[in-house]
Amino acid sequence: MTSDGSQPEKPQPGQAQDQQPQAKDPARSFRGVMAGALVMEAIVIALALPVAAKLGGGFASGAGWVVLGLVVALLALCGLLGFSWSPIAGLGLQVVVALCGLVLGALAVIGVLFLIIWVIMLRLRADVLRRYRQGTLPSQQPGDGQGS
Repeated sequence: MTSDGSQPEKPQPGQAQDQQPQAKDPARSFRGVMAGALVMEAIVIALALPVAAKLGGGFASGAGWVVLGLVVALLALCGLLGFSWSPIAGLGLQVVVALCGLVLGALAVIGVLFLIIWVIMLRLRADVLRRYRQGTLPSQQPGDGQGS
């Protein structure tokens, strides 16, 4: 209630409130990029199932189970990217994929390729977070980096 006894007006949907807009979180964009890379890698590794069937002794062989396990692990990590430890877990998973090349040679090539991509993503993420802490990102500048 207000001082005159009436009910305070509730803001209508779409009305501007007297709150500061929340600061943009640059780490959110990298979670999306990392999730996209993990999904692409899961698709590429799933395409190795026919290779495992021909060269690795079939789907029910060790190679088939390794490929299936990697696909499940990559997709599961997509759902866990909000945790602070997930970028390091993603890098570790890339090393595991590369080492699975001992079971199926095609996985070594896929693993090394995505390991390089993951290292590049983590370096870019570290640079953006460093610049965010320093306040030098374009979105932190007056005019919100829109050139005004």
